[in-house]
Amino acid sequence: MSAPELILHGGRFTTLDRSRPEAEAVAIADGTFVAVGAAAEVMPLAGPQTRVIDLKGRRALPGLIDNHLHIIRGGLNYNMELRWDGVRSLADAMAMLKAQVAITPPPQWVRVVGGFTEHQFAEKRLPTIEELNAVAPDTPVFLLHLYDRAILNAAALRVVGYTRDTPEPPGGEIVRDASGNPIGLLLAKPNASILYATLAKGPKLPYDYQLNSTRHFMRELNRLGVTGAIDAGGGSQNYPEDYAVIEQLAAEGKLTIRLAYNLFTQKPKQEKDDFLNWTRTSKYKQGDDYFRHNGAGEMLVFSAADFEDFRQPRPDMPPEMEGDLEAVVRILAENRWPWRMHATYDETISRALDVFEKVNRDIPLAGLNWFFDHAETISERSIDRIAALGGGIAVQHRMAYQGEYFVERYGAAAAQATPPVARILERGVKTSAGTDATRVASYNPWVSLAWLVTGKTVGGLGIYPRRNCLDRETALRMWTEYVTWFSNEEGKKGRIAVGQLADLIVPDRDYFACAEDDIADTTSLLTVVGGRVTYGAGDFDRWNEVEVPPAMPEWSPVRVYGGFGAWAQARESTRQAPAQAACGCSHGCGVHGHDHATAWSSKLPIADLKSFWGALGCSCWAI
Repeated sequence: MSAPELILHGGRFTTLDRSRPEAEAVAIADGTFVAVGAAAEVMPLAGPQTRVIDLKGRRALPGLIDNHLHIIRGGLNYNMELRWDGVRSLADAMAMLKAQVAITPPPQWVRVVGGFTEHQFAEKRLPTIEELNAVAPDTPVFLLHLYDRAILNAAALRVVGYTRDTPEPPGGEIVRDASGNPIGLLLAKPNASILYATLAKGPKLPYDYQLNSTRHFMRELNRLGVTGAIDAGGGSQNYPEDYAVIEQLAAEGKLTIRLAYNLFTQKPKQEKDDFLNWTRTSKYKQGDDYFRHNGAGEMLVFSAADFEDFRQPRPDMPPEMEGDLEAVVRILAENRWPWRMHATYDETISRALDVFEKVNRDIPLAGLNWFFDHAETISERSIDRIAALGGGIAVQHRMAYQGEYFVERYGAAAAQATPPVARILERGVKTSAGTDATRVASYNPWVSLAWLVTGKTVGGLGIYPRRNCLDRETALRMWTEYVTWFSNEEGKKGRIAVGQLADLIVPDRDYFACAEDDIADTTSLLTVVGGRVTYGAGDFDRWNEVEVPPAMPEWSPVRVYGGFGAWAQARESTRQAPAQAACGCSHGCGVHGHDHATAWSSKLPIADLKSFWGALGCSCWAI
């Protein structure tokens, strides 16, 4: 055997390989693990060109895999979005918004698109329309809160053109004043179509900026320890047009996330035509270990889409649901395409299972690796029916963001097993975990892991008793090896084992020993995908092999705020740092929270700098 390209040693490797659960060192060659074991076994394999990284006693884990991430769509927009993911007070969120408004040029919008809930804020509320208008009198602001509502300031209302003459959209509401004029509040009642449609009216990034944006989104995911994901398609994500960016990055070898993608129909009443066309022109599993086709969904037919807005009553699916769904499922089964199906409520799941069982009598579904997504209120009977058909259940941590609303509508007792993760595992049904980011929950995998382990929402509400929480190892398996069934890659990745793809992470704290309340704040110090260091921080920064150009455009919020948790870290850094003279600050206080921010902000006029850094709370502008 030739010498490995990379050896990691001096660590405590949690392999999730039941035959060898712990290791001290690993060797990697040609993108796979070639040795996993004691340092005395692995270190002699090193050659003159082998890179050797000492983990200095840190815990290493398999790379995390998100079973439901809208990474393709999210990447196209990431650089335009001001993310409130992880921000813990509305005051801080509004300071971020004010600062971003100051440097966003017309005709661009400031967009806060999902990833947060009002319950994460100390104030336990959203901003008012009046507060948005005060910080942004002229710049359009669009704020999407879950799939519940959107808040627009007056400038955004003018741009989108909603007036007293605008008709009410199907499945939604434009809230109006006594004179019939829109006030800037859009409600999903019960579906998110009006929210999608309004967001789509905003400017898009040019193609080369979308390439840059997608790379920054992947970088952020690598920073959090994500090495793979299954893309669930998404509203307004058209195939093949909106896949051009990710396909180019894949062709150029620039993907730092392994990606399996599903095709999502966009045309009500034309879903069958879409899948007939796609099964003729696309091949299931086409691609490679970095970018591969994974079947259909999560939208199969519009008549079966039950949005999870727990502030609204459960929607009843129309009577044509079964006929529409059967026509599509037969096409998929005949072509041996797996599918994933969005389903929040057991009432929808039960009716869909009637269809699947009917098709199964004619075309056996065994071996297709099909599954339901979300399944918050799934019943034990439905779990058993899924097991009998050989299907799976992919859960996401949407209840971590909406648990308070579910309790308010259905009661605390009903929330205790919503979804019943522990029970699904007990019944032996294939299951795994993910986020459903970016427009509902955050893309941060550690928030999901914390939810699985603690049973708490991001607002701190304990919704699950211990019997429906998971131990840390099981939760980790939900984010690693268990996900591989859902992309038909069992045995290829998800564990640190000889022959598997060499994806691993070194978190900044010991996942198995840290306090439960600290799990959600975890980041990665070292992320390795296929033996390549895609992210390194602290002692591991010098090993980083992937350089990402500064975020485009220059006013991108990514240049200022970095990613999840950067705002909180910046605020703490500001509190601890002494005031410095403006001429010598260089913003060493850390408020910018991003490597590129100081160089970028130096291009702004001095008046804008004062406004910008002052809005962030930078102490050096207070003198």
